[in-house]
Amino acid sequence: MSFSIQSALTRAVVLVLAFGAAGACYAGGVTGYKQGKGGTLANGAAGPGGATGKSGIERCERPLAAVAVVEPQDYVMQALSRRGLQSPTSLIRLMVQQSNCFLVVDRGMGLRNLKQERDLADAGELRAGSNMGGGQMLSADFILTPTVVFSEDDAGALQGAVTGAISRRDPLLGAIASGIKFQEAQTSMLLTDSRTGVQVAAAEGSTRKADLKLSGSLLGSRAGGTLGGYGKTNEGKIIAAALLDNFNKVVAVVRNDTSLQRDVGTLREEASRKTKGGAVFNEGDVVVPKIENVKLLAQPSSGAAEMGTLRKGEELVVIGAEQNGYVNVQGGSAEGWVRKVLLSRH
Repeated sequence: MSFSIQSALTRAVVLVLAFGAAGACYAGGVTGYKQGKGGTLANGAAGPGGATGKSGIERCERPLAAVAVVEPQDYVMQALSRRGLQSPTSLIRLMVQQSNCFLVVDRGMGLRNLKQERDLADAGELRAGSNMGGGQMLSADFILTPTVVFSEDDAGALQGAVTGAISRRDPLLGAIASGIKFQEAQTSMLLTDSRTGVQVAAAEGSTRKADLKLSGSLLGSRAGGTLGGYGKTNEGKIIAAALLDNFNKVVAVVRNDTSLQRDVGTLREEASRKTKGGAVFNEGDVVVPKIENVKLLAQPSSGAAEMGTLRKGEELVVIGAEQNGYVNVQGGSAEGWVRKVLLSRH
């Protein structure tokens, strides 16, 4: 057999092997992710009315606590960025809300926008009745911190058999052959009590799938034409699956230990909660009158007996719940009720 015929046969065999492996992986063989036809294991939507696309995610009848998902450390973000991936926090928040096991409180970009709204309210720019007073935000019972670590091993068989010889004859075919790898993504999630700082739960998740790192010109359309999303690349899908596995383990820890569960409402209850307008004062807060000669009354009503008058800036301690627009306070010489609108935080 002449060298030219042998070379042609060799090229044909490699093409069959490479593109056959690609077809098997992307047809649901090795990668195996079919939900959403290109999305991740976590896809769909979630809200007060329920969730869609939540297959594989642990479910709870009602939330166990409120959680804030924070950004990974810088070295994790750098590793993700090198693989064309962004922060996984949005993906994790979707998982959390779809599970209904925790209420999600925003401590990221959304919080900065919330502060902007409050600044506008303080400047008097918002319409009356906008109800942007303090003391209305839900506390995060726990802080969830994700970490992602990559590990790669050469598949070996196809790569070792054909890469060296084929690369010398045809760099493109050599790149295809050498691009078949197994990748492992390991994630860890740490759950920390936001009040005590104690780490109360930790779990590790991992997935292992075959991945083809082929040329974008060959598989760009199959991969969705983008390298930036968790539902568009094999690496992204691998990480998403690992995070899902990890989150399910965290849910199991909290669900099986009542000492870690907190008294929170359902998502619908929290979303429809009618908070009181203006500032909200809690027991123990120090407040001061805004003007001179504010009346200190015996009861929370305008016709109640007068216990005395208060000076502007005189320190008072809130000692009870608000009633009828009045706040129960303790001053240096007397206890009584003061109209809420006449007080501000010290």
